[in-house]
Amino acid sequence: MIYHSLHDCINDLEKHGMLLRVKEEIDPNLEMAAVHLKLFEKGAPAILFENVKGSRYMAVSNLFGTVERSKFIFRDTFEKMQNLVQLRNNPLVALKHPLKYANTGLLALKALPKKSSFASGKFKEIQISDLPLIKHWAMDGGAFVTLPQVYTEDIDKPGVMNSNLGMYRIQLNGNDYELNKEIGLHYQIHRGIGIHQSKTNKKNLPLKVSIFIGGLPAHNLAAVMPLPEGVSELTFAGALGGKRFRYAYKDGYCISLDADFVITGEIFPNENKPEGPFGDHLGYYSLKHPFPLMRVHKVYAKENAIWAFTVVGRPPQEDTAFGALIHEISGSAIPNEIPGVKEVHAVDAAGVHPLLLAVGSERYTPYLQNKRPAEILTQANRILGTGQLSLAKYLFIAADDKNKINCHEVKNFFQYIFERIDFTRDLHFHTKTTIDTLDYSGDEINEGSKLVVAACSEKLRDLNTDLPKAIFDCALVSNPVMLMNGVMGVELNKFSDYTSAKKEIKNFADWIAERNENFKGIAQIVIYDDFTFAANEQKKLNDYVWITYTRSNPSHDIYGVNEFFENKHWGCKGAMIIDARKKPHHAPELKILPETEKAIERFFKKGASLEEWG
Repeated sequence: MIYHSLHDCINDLEKHGMLLRVKEEIDPNLEMAAVHLKLFEKGAPAILFENVKGSRYMAVSNLFGTVERSKFIFRDTFEKMQNLVQLRNNPLVALKHPLKYANTGLLALKALPKKSSFASGKFKEIQISDLPLIKHWAMDGGAFVTLPQVYTEDIDKPGVMNSNLGMYRIQLNGNDYELNKEIGLHYQIHRGIGIHQSKTNKKNLPLKVSIFIGGLPAHNLAAVMPLPEGVSELTFAGALGGKRFRYAYKDGYCISLDADFVITGEIFPNENKPEGPFGDHLGYYSLKHPFPLMRVHKVYAKENAIWAFTVVGRPPQEDTAFGALIHEISGSAIPNEIPGVKEVHAVDAAGVHPLLLAVGSERYTPYLQNKRPAEILTQANRILGTGQLSLAKYLFIAADDKNKINCHEVKNFFQYIFERIDFTRDLHFHTKTTIDTLDYSGDEINEGSKLVVAACSEKLRDLNTDLPKAIFDCALVSNPVMLMNGVMGVELNKFSDYTSAKKEIKNFADWIAERNENFKGIAQIVIYDDFTFAANEQKKLNDYVWITYTRSNPSHDIYGVNEFFENKHWGCKGAMIIDARKKPHHAPELKILPETEKAIERFFKKGASLEEWG
């Protein structure tokens, strides 16, 4: 079905039993987010909040809460978009399968943006204070827009075809922002908007920004789609939505005529204000930092506009479906862009950027019997130099020339790696480099380290499936747990400082080394805080990747049994140890306040509209 508005999508979902209406008044201050989180966890449909306290506008969340629902929304164009991407990556495929790609050209015609009159949008002018000001987490600095489509143009090449459409969070109030006149625009490194702002700064001119909220669901996905350089997100939005992106200009600002709300304004050179904190998708708060200040020009809304939002937190959350859709649509792009790389997987349960898995190829020396990483190291460097893949903190890459493994099967992939990794050779550190803006495991914002783990040997070890009995004799640790085959978790004392940690972990590593025969089947040891790992195997896997890879900085937090330095290369002759305890500089973990939990109980009591989901 081709939608012409967000209303069309909501009506379609309701018709097919995929929409839940919340009719009671609900407070946008913490309550809406808490209800969303509780319903999402229970697998609820899309949620329409009809009575938002303090605003006359309805709000919708969880539109993309499952991959199945997301694909249902795009059911008429999804497969065609896959074909279009495949055709771009490999044009000759159309000659081999002409019938399959016969309609692709028609879809491409929908990709061209269409200019119309501003009046056709039927907007009226409102203020920021009229919007649903949704505060998601208790420590958030204010209300945020969490499904924005942020539009900017290249001052040197103006026009929609050279524009950037990205999803960068927007702070609407709080902190030092003057209500209705100023808002905060947070964007992370390696984002297209940064290039546009750099150009206007050099000319000492403001960057004009348009923020679209609501509108066609395809426009939301377009804003997060990692498209090749020079390909407009607006063309993707039109093709996926099956309807050309309609726009107009008003006061020099581009306006999406299908959006429910539009906020326009300017960012002036060197004008920043503290933005945040904000409960983010790694499961922690991103803290308060200076980010661009946007001076509000005008705010527009349709007569019956619906505010679209989502709630992020420890994954998986609604934004998980975005990642899955992106992979399904563009999965064939990586092998074409990076020769020899078969697939990559940014692990959502670890917060996406902290952990990247990849399958590559070893073709450099097929005549040698003893395999060692060579080509996959070249491929690893290409991966870490490609788009947002460059933000990966841990990259595990395995050579697989017999198509035995799939890096989307995370547990099996780790087993394959841990059976083959040579810890004396296969660990490659990048120190004092850039990491994801939201990752606070490093030294400063955007600063930290990376580790490439590259494995291509034949099987070197059999992995333990149970805890080694000897660990129960170790007085240095407590609460040992088997996290997966070959991976053991233990508790140490609470982390205080790195000097103490090094001594503590060295004593533990030396204890293991003296009994190494008992630990030959342990490839990795994770040191964790007081944390209860789930009994369910899938949830335990999610706990493992979240704890281990979000709370560690490779250069500072990796140790090893019988570790050594050789010509500036670090390695170990026994298990690799990762200190994944909370550190004083880490951001706080996200938690719903008990009083908020109590306040939303009324929605789940007998007779309430959400009773069946309670």
